[in-house]
Amino acid sequence: MAILSVNAGSSSLKFSLYPVTNGAVQPALLSGNMQGLEPGGQPTLSWSRDGVAHEQVLPTGTGEPFAAALQSLVDLLGQQTGLPPLTAVAHRVVHGGALFTHSVIVTDDVLAQLAKLNSLAPLHQPHNLEGIRSFRRVLPDLPQVACFDTAFHATLSDVAGSFPLPQELVDMGIKRYGFHGLSYQYVAGVLARHSTRGLGRVLMAHLGNGASLCAAVNGHSVATTMGFSALDGLMMGTRTGALDAGVVLYLLEQGWDHKRLQTLLYKQSGLLGVSGISADMRRLRAETSPSARKAIALFTHRVVRESGAMVACSQGLDVLAFSGGIGEHDVQLRADVCQQLAWLGVSVDAQANQAAVGNAVMPIHAPDSTIEVWVVPTDEGMVAAEEAARLIN
Repeated sequence: MAILSVNAGSSSLKFSLYPVTNGAVQPALLSGNMQGLEPGGQPTLSWSRDGVAHEQVLPTGTGEPFAAALQSLVDLLGQQTGLPPLTAVAHRVVHGGALFTHSVIVTDDVLAQLAKLNSLAPLHQPHNLEGIRSFRRVLPDLPQVACFDTAFHATLSDVAGSFPLPQELVDMGIKRYGFHGLSYQYVAGVLARHSTRGLGRVLMAHLGNGASLCAAVNGHSVATTMGFSALDGLMMGTRTGALDAGVVLYLLEQGWDHKRLQTLLYKQSGLLGVSGISADMRRLRAETSPSARKAIALFTHRVVRESGAMVACSQGLDVLAFSGGIGEHDVQLRADVCQQLAWLGVSVDAQANQAAVGNAVMPIHAPDSTIEVWVVPTDEGMVAAEEAARLIN
């Protein structure tokens, strides 16, 4: 048997096929990405198997492009020789709210409940759910499993998960949920296997276009920087991160409406907004303009500042782990963050840090470092596949 893990976006779909042997999920046999799935787009399908990359342009047709592309993916899996039969599809869903603290098999009622959370993660949730609907239409006989980025943080204490608001708002579900949970679940598991201190006081930094920190003790989340929505905490690619609510009140007084504010907070801020150039850290590293330098410096500062808060919540630090597109690949960012956390006892081996390029789990701490530092390429798809395998067996 095999489980297909997918992450559906507004115009793309990432996927990986994981074989399951004796109930244990194995490394992906095939993985890829579909792009150009927006209306009027040119769909393309890219995938790799056994280290060999392939790409094909898909027919546009006259129907709904997402569903047509999914059928092309199903056809591809059927044409590949030596693949085990597909038994379930595991979907990454950003927000599970207060109701869904564990992965679930999708039903009509589950979809209806999840759709109520669309406004809490407008960049992700609607597209995650539309992906599920499309897969249910194309593969109606297969179980569809929803795996939630918020679920890992269900272990937050009442205090850690609360905002200083009246009880009537708490009763409406306004609390700290946290995100990137599938990534943190994977990283925590890797650290537990690779380090004798991996179940101690761990700070995990998922740094990418979306970015957050999580403090974990004994493998359980005790604090995290994202909150009610995926806007809070660290500066991100296009999102503000933590922002004085007074700024929003001021802009409302200036006549800004909900749509304009949402666009500013989710799509026009962060690295893109500060630099005025790009949300891509790689692009900004290649720039010499003052605005690009400031964007990088502010991103780094916010990681360092919030790291202090996370370490306070876990009452110390044993292991620091970097993951996500920036965390796994940006050597300079890791060096700068660790240098500014040297007061904690963090020291990085420059050569090991340079060698860590996101293709393997690697320790990068210096011999004299009192804190272990790791780079862990995350695999949210494997966690989702493991959750699905548990539910359908």
